[in-house]
Amino acid sequence: MKVNFGVQTFMYPMPVLIIASYGQDGIPDAMNAAWGGIHDTNQIGICLSPEHKTVKNILDRQAFTVSMADAAHIEACDYVGIVSGNKEPNKLSKAGFTVTKSEFVDAPVINELPMALECRLVSYDEASGYMVADIVNVSADESVITGGKIDPAKVQPITYDPVNHKYIRLGDVVGNAFQDGRKLM
Repeated sequence: MKVNFGVQTFMYPMPVLIIASYGQDGIPDAMNAAWGGIHDTNQIGICLSPEHKTVKNILDRQAFTVSMADAAHIEACDYVGIVSGNKEPNKLSKAGFTVTKSEFVDAPVINELPMALECRLVSYDEASGYMVADIVNVSADESVITGGKIDPAKVQPITYDPVNHKYIRLGDVVGNAFQDGRKLM
């Protein structure tokens, strides 16, 4: 029997996305966001409320990066989510993160996180907080590439458990997409 929980924002997996941008002063900033994912072909959609410094930066620069939070950087990734850039202007460096300017957009790429989407803003609806951006480039550290492809086992991305407020490392391969279902054909 199933148990009803009513209207909740429970979904698995829920990504842990680290959104990075430059402020008007050129200082890099980052925040942790869980409500995001692929919006359309070559686009990402993220829910970000307008009071975030990161949102102001993105609207100003029209660009940002999205890194996958990983198991090796739990404390730093959580820190950029619980400390506001409006109150702590150097929170990225306090988290121990360093950046390199993206070659493709006017935004920082966090060096310590192994994978990033480099994005150009398409639209932002302040009422809903929904942001859409074109993915201009995906970059990944050589250390997480196997056979010319990004290896999730090496990235070690984490997911947010909204029910228990925990971070969980994504795990083992359990099947083959676009292949295993053919057994039922």
